[in-house]
Amino acid sequence: MTALPDRVTELVRTLRTHGLRIGPGETVDAAAALEVLGFGDRERMREGLAAALLHNEGQRAVFDPVFDLYFPLRVGAPAATGGDTADLRDRLAAALAANDQAMLGQLAAEAVDSLGGYGASPGSDGFSAHQTLDRLRPQTLLARVRASLAQGAREASFTDRLTDDEIRRRIEGFRARVGTEARRRVAERRGAEEIARRALRPTADRVDFLVAGRAQLDELRRSVHPLARKLATRLAARRRRAARGRIDLRRTLRGSLSTGGVPMRPVLRRRRPVRPELVLLCDVSGSVAGFANFTMLLVQALHDQFGKVRVFAFVNRVDEVTGLLRKGAADPAGLGERIAGEAAVTGWHGSSDYGTSLGEFAERYLDVVGPRTAVFVLGDARTNMSDPNLPALRRIAERARRVYWLNPEPASQWSTGDSAALAYAQVAEMHVCRNAHQLGGLVARLLPV
Repeated sequence: MTALPDRVTELVRTLRTHGLRIGPGETVDAAAALEVLGFGDRERMREGLAAALLHNEGQRAVFDPVFDLYFPLRVGAPAATGGDTADLRDRLAAALAANDQAMLGQLAAEAVDSLGGYGASPGSDGFSAHQTLDRLRPQTLLARVRASLAQGAREASFTDRLTDDEIRRRIEGFRARVGTEARRRVAERRGAEEIARRALRPTADRVDFLVAGRAQLDELRRSVHPLARKLATRLAARRRRAARGRIDLRRTLRGSLSTGGVPMRPVLRRRRPVRPELVLLCDVSGSVAGFANFTMLLVQALHDQFGKVRVFAFVNRVDEVTGLLRKGAADPAGLGERIAGEAAVTGWHGSSDYGTSLGEFAERYLDVVGPRTAVFVLGDARTNMSDPNLPALRRIAERARRVYWLNPEPASQWSTGDSAALAYAQVAEMHVCRNAHQLGGLVARLLPV
C-alpha cells in the first residue's frame, strides 16, 4: 500500500503529465486539505483535493478519473456471486429503479469481474469496460425500470417526476462506474501511472486538431481569450527584452578607456519600438478547418500586439476574411459557416489546391507582404496531386520578413501520398502543430517582436 504523501505526489505528477499546471504550493494545500478533511468520506476527499489543485471546472474531466485510480473505492476483486448475466441484469434493473448507489457500485464491480475479463492467463490479463457493457447491455433496461417504477408508485405525481431522462441519467452513471471499475482493476496489475497515461482522455488543448470532435472544438474556442492573454504577456516580456538592444561594441570600447580598457559599463544600441505585421494564409478545407479556425480566432484576440493583421482563407481560391473575423468575434462557433457562406474560397470543385491558391495570393495580394511582415501558412500541404507551385511561395518569402508553415500532421506523414510538405519546407520554415498546446508554444516563440 503506497504511503499517503507518496500517493498525493503521484496524483499531482500524473495530473501534470495531462497538462494541468500544478505547482508545489497547490500540492502543499492538497496535503493540508486532507489533514483537515480526514479519510472517512471519499467524496469529501475528492472535492477537497479538487478545490486545492484545480484552477477551473473544465479540469474535472481529467481530475476525477485520475483520483479514482489513486484513491479507489475498493481494492481487489469482488466476492464471487455465482450469478449469470440474466440475474445480474435483474438486480441491476432493481438497483436502477431504487437509485441504490451502493448496490450500483457493487454491481459494476461484479459485472467487470464476470463479463469484462480477457486474456489467457489465470483470472485474466486485463478488464474491458466496453466488453462488459456490450454483454450486459444496461441501455436496454429503460422500459423494465420504467415499468417497475410505475408498478411500485402509489402516487401519480411520483412517476411524473421520474421521467425517462432521469432513468437514462442513472444508466449513464452506471456505465461510468463500470469504466472506473475496469480502469481500477487494470491499474492494480499494471500500475496507476501507466493506466492514467494510456487510458484517460486528454484535455482539449492536447487533442489533435485533425481528430477533435465538436465538443472539444467548442471547449477550445472558449479557451481562446485566456490563452491570448497568456501569450500577450509573454510577447510583451519578449518585446521589453528586445527593446534593450544589443551591445554597441565601438561605443563600449571607447567608454572603457576611462577604466583602463575594462568594459565596466556596456553601451547598448537602442531599438526603435516598431510593431510587426502579421499575415495568415489558412486552408479551411476538410479536417484542417478546425485547426485554421482556432488559430484565426487566437490571432484576432492577439491583434493589439501587432501593427497590422491580415487574414486570408483558401480551399482552391483565396479571399481575405479579416473583416469576417472581426465582425464575428462575438460568435466564434459560426466562423467556419461565415467563411464558407461569404468568402470566395472555392472554385468549380471543393478540393484543396495549394498551388493555385498560393499563385492567386502572389498575384492579387502580394502588396500586403513587406519587410516587417511575418507570414504564417496553416495547412497539411496535401495538394491532391496538383502542382505545388513553389515559385509562388518563393515570391512571398522574398518579400516577407519570415515565412512559417504550421502543419497539423506529424512529420512522419510529410512524405506520404499527395503531401508536398517536404518540398514547401525548402522555402518556408515548417513546424508540426497538432494541438492547441503546441500552437501556444509556437506562437509565443515564433511571432516577431
